[in-house]
Amino acid sequence: MYLDKLKLDGRIAVVTGAGQGIGACCARALAEAGAHVIVVDMLADRVDESVAALKAQGLSAEGSVLDVTDSGQVDAVANEIASRHGSIDILVNNAGVAKSDVPAEETSDEHWRLHMDVNLDGLFWCCRAFGRAMLERGSGSIVNIGSMSGVIVNKPQPQAFYNASKAAVHQLTKSLAAEWGRRGVRVNAVAPTYIETPLTAFGMTENPEMHATWLEMTPMGRVGQPDEIASVVHFLASDAASLMTGSIVMADGGYSCW
Repeated sequence: MYLDKLKLDGRIAVVTGAGQGIGACCARALAEAGAHVIVVDMLADRVDESVAALKAQGLSAEGSVLDVTDSGQVDAVANEIASRHGSIDILVNNAGVAKSDVPAEETSDEHWRLHMDVNLDGLFWCCRAFGRAMLERGSGSIVNIGSMSGVIVNKPQPQAFYNASKAAVHQLTKSLAAEWGRRGVRVNAVAPTYIETPLTAFGMTENPEMHATWLEMTPMGRVGQPDEIASVVHFLASDAASLMTGSIVMADGGYSCW
């Protein structure tokens, strides 16, 4: 009974930013659970590589190139996928950007807008577009990738723009969950700690002192791996989390405890 709730056989799952890092692992986790996964990324070569890797494992996948900051393009891709597959069961909003270590007073308009355009606006465009198909059918699960940075303020790097964008993702998650809960669509978020991906290279490989601070601030004394977040995403996307909506699941190695 309980293991069956984790199965995603026959479901259609869309994962944004699935060309690398957390997104690629989320795509694999959902595909291994039985879903047909649509790998979405703004770079065609990443889409092709990710889809090829999944198919090499005997998993069901296809790809779609999409810039989530273009709301018109998001609508078009969502409509095309819905018309081709007849339903969209799962949406994982993973596409994001983190160009940190910029003091607030030195943050340009362009730098601020980049993080809001991708992390918040793009995420909402996807929730809105793919959510429509879920609402029409009366079922669906959306999992947003937030951040512990939406709950705490990171040390030592200044990144007010990133923290604000992720805090907004958490509040948006709760707002959509409240609006759509009685219409059969669940909306949850995962709030990861530092995960070993290209986005955290600025602190892990390029700044040893910063990396040391990250570890000192984390009770588990380590950064996370992409597959550890993908496991939480799989759970939230599945029927095992059927009573959960509006939840912000901390996967932070204990960082927020101190």
